[in-house]
Order: sequence, then C-alpha cells, then structure tokens
Amino acid sequence: MHIWALFHPFLSTSVVRSFLKNCYTELAISDAELKSYENCYPFIYYIEHGKKYYLLANQAADEMKPILLFYGMIQLMKACLLTVDPTYPATTTVLAHGVSTRKRKKRNYQFLQDEVKIQKNGLLQHFLTFALHQEVTNERIDMLSLFARIPEMNAIFLQCNMQKPSEKLRKISDDAYEITDSLLDHLHMTENRLKTFLNMNVHQEKTKNLLRIELNRAIHPTGCLPFFYHSNGEYYIPLKRQLFEPIHEIVVHYLLLYNLSMICRYETEWWYELFHHFSNYDLPFIQHFLTISETKTPFLLSQYLAIKKRSFNKLR
Repeated sequence: MHIWALFHPFLSTSVVRSFLKNCYTELAISDAELKSYENCYPFIYYIEHGKKYYLLANQAADEMKPILLFYGMIQLMKACLLTVDPTYPATTTVLAHGVSTRKRKKRNYQFLQDEVKIQKNGLLQHFLTFALHQEVTNERIDMLSLFARIPEMNAIFLQCNMQKPSEKLRKISDDAYEITDSLLDHLHMTENRLKTFLNMNVHQEKTKNLLRIELNRAIHPTGCLPFFYHSNGEYYIPLKRQLFEPIHEIVVHYLLLYNLSMICRYETEWWYELFHHFSNYDLPFIQHFLTISETKTPFLLSQYLAIKKRSFNKLR
C-alpha cells in the first residue's frame, strides 16, 4: 500500500530521536534528550504494529475489517501521542477506548441512527486534549452525522436518495475559494451572517451567483476545520449548520470504527444478518466508509506527524 511510504521517514532511529527531541524541547521538557531515547523504539513499534493491522484489514473480509482498522488506528494514534506526551501511557486510564455506546441493541436497530458518547477519560479524550487541543462538547453523536463529516461519503448519500451533506470549494488562490451562493439557502443565512459564522471574509458576486470565501489562515488536511478534506486534495464546506461543530476527522473515524468494532464483536447475529439480508441503508454506508477509512485514516495520522517534522526542518 503506497500510503505507508508516508511513514518511511519515521523508520530510522536517528531521525526519530532527533524528531522527538525537537518535540520535547518545544514543550520545555527538561530531560528532552533522555525521553527521546526512551520513546524512540516504542514510537517506531507503534507505527509498525499499526501498519500490520491495516495490511491484514486489506486482505480481510468486510465482516472482520472494523476490528483490524480500529486497532490499527489506535497504534498510529499512540505514536502521535508520544510526540506531545513523553510519559504516555502514564496511567491505565488513558488505555481505555474512552467511548461508550448502547450495551444492548433495541429491536429494529439501525446503525445510522445509533449514537456514541465520548467519555471524560481514555485514549480518545487524551488524544483530543494533547494532540488535537480540541474539546468535543456534544454529549452524544449519531452515526449519520459522523458519516456526513467525511466528504468521500457524499456519493453514498446521493445514491441512497439523501441530500449530500457538503459541497466542494473551488480554489481560486492560496487563500480564497469559491462556491455557489446556494450555500446561503442551505444554511439559512445572509452573506453578513455567514461572514460572522465563519469568521472569514465572504463576498457575494451577484453576476455569477458565487460566494468568494477568503481564508484568514492556511489550511491543510489535518487543520482545515470548519471545512472537510477530501482524499483527492480538495476541500468541502458543510451544507448543514450542525456539521460546523469542530470535530476533527480523526475523531470521526475513531468513533465510527469503535462502534463498528463493538458490533462486530458483541452483536454477531445482527452483524451477519446485515451482510446477508440487505434490509436498509446501513450496509452500503458501512462498506463505503470502511473502504475510505482503510487509507484515509493512516494518511491523516501520517500528515499529523509530517507537519510537525516539516516545522522543525524549517528551523534548521
């Protein structure tokens, strides 16, 4: 899988030690050099272990993919955490998954309508705090709204006769994008309200029925909220207000894979009926998502590391 070439710079002990030392020095860790030596091999092993899970998932039946993808993602997240928390894992509380879902599925259960809840402790909350510097305020998040935050899922929304949740932005310069002014109707906003909502300059070009959105900062795949990043290199803007809540796409994949892996393990009867009865929209959404997540999640986590590494390289 070509995606793993993105991790090749981190498979050298000398490179990783220097990289981690820079990370810890920036964090004002007093024993930065010692910690970089201690964490060098765990960092590399996390990446290698995660890669093996993903390679197995690539060969596995769809029924088994959620477990392999979820645990592969966890290993890569642990590598990322070592760049911001040299003592990870300091306690057993950060080893828990940090998400809860319904213990028993109700009659006529549908995955798209299911919900998960982020716990106050655990790996996910630790990653949110230390790696993403983000706080998710929503108590419960439903699966359909999580799918809606992944722009590659637009195709399946349309194929299942649902409104697509986001629209592509057309790049016109490094700091400006265009979109049709129908966005205002979707969001039920005026131009001025959208400008305040986005905290960006927005200009309506009446003759072309277009909106020009001028960014106030550079965006990249792991730092583009409130926009969504597509694997083809383009950015999308939500067409629903609730999708503007800043939930990082790494978190979106984690929550979906967690719930799917739990169902795969503990709701075996429902899981296999899903793959044999084709009774609702759950299966096409799940299968399409698994195909996307298999490459996009390691890409996003590789970019998290690459951006940190590039920032240090510029200082040399």
